[in-house]
Order: sequence, then structure tokens, then C-alpha cells
Amino acid sequence: MAGKFDFDGIKRRMNAAVDDLKKEFAGLRTGRASASLLDPVMVVAYGNTVPLKTVANISVPEPRMLSVQVWDRSNVTAVEKAIRAAELGLNPVVEGQNLRIPIPDLTEERRRDLTKIAHKYAEQHRIAVRNVRRDGMDKLKALEKSHEISQDEHRRFSDQVQKETDAVIGRIDEALATKEREIMQV
Repeated sequence: MAGKFDFDGIKRRMNAAVDDLKKEFAGLRTGRASASLLDPVMVVAYGNTVPLKTVANISVPEPRMLSVQVWDRSNVTAVEKAIRAAELGLNPVVEGQNLRIPIPDLTEERRRDLTKIAHKYAEQHRIAVRNVRRDGMDKLKALEKSHEISQDEHRRFSDQVQKETDAVIGRIDEALATKEREIMQV
């Protein structure tokens, strides 16, 4: 009877929230160049909105410089606009089909702003994890009400879901603390 509750699915959805948060954090710049910095950039190309890496090659030729080589010359302007519109504080310089993007030093004010953004991302993902927990608890109530699981099984699964929720939120907090240290590091 206990097979009717998909605890692995709950864990998978919670862990997906942590993975997504780490991708969001990769897009927050910390003063050094990283190709993942441009991951959130979406470009309007060929009538669709696509990720930057599908229309260009991103490389890091120097520690404080990104290079974006656009494959199709007709997309250069769209890529430049998309990078500026992403509000990453970057100003690309167009050189033919290449864009050179110098990474400016972070001011103390900008570091604080990035920390606030990191906190916002973390809170959004905590909420996502809590929503997964709520879905799991609702499913358990429905299974108990329909007599597919006993009260004891309901209580045991509820405890498992809560423990997993606490563990995943702890990992989110840990990732946030790591990112904060990285941002505030001089």
C-alpha cells in the first residue's frame, strides 16, 4: 500500500529547486569572468527567444573579459541588445561578429545589490520547496482519506517529507551563504 506515495518524486522535485538555484547563482557576477555569467541572457533570433549559447560561442580569454562570437552576422545586434537588457551591468563592445565584454570592478553598493538579489533567488526557491512539501502532504491526506494508507503510514511519510524539506532548505541556505561570501569578497 505504501507504494502509492511517490516520496522519490517529492525528493526529485525538491532537489531540482536546489539545482535551479545554483544555476541562478552562476548568473550573478562576482567580479571575475565566467561564461555562466551570460546564462540568463535570452536573445530574439529567427523569430524566437532563445538562450545566448544557442546563437553564439562564449569564451573567457582573460580573467576580466568575456568574448562572444556570434555565428550568424544578422544576430549580432540582437545579441548586443539582449546582453544590455539582461541588467547584468555589462556593456559589450562590437567588433564584427565578436562582442568583447569587459567585466568592471564591483563597487560596494553593487555588491550589496547582488547580495539582495541572491537572497531574493534563495527565497523564491525556498517557497518552491515548501510548495512541493504542501503537494506531498495533500497527497498523503488524500491517500489516508481514501483508506489507501493508514494513519501510521501517513505520519511516517509526513515526517520523511518534513525531514527532506528541512534538509533541502538547509542546502539552499548553505548555497546562499557561499554565494554571499563570494560576492562580498574583495
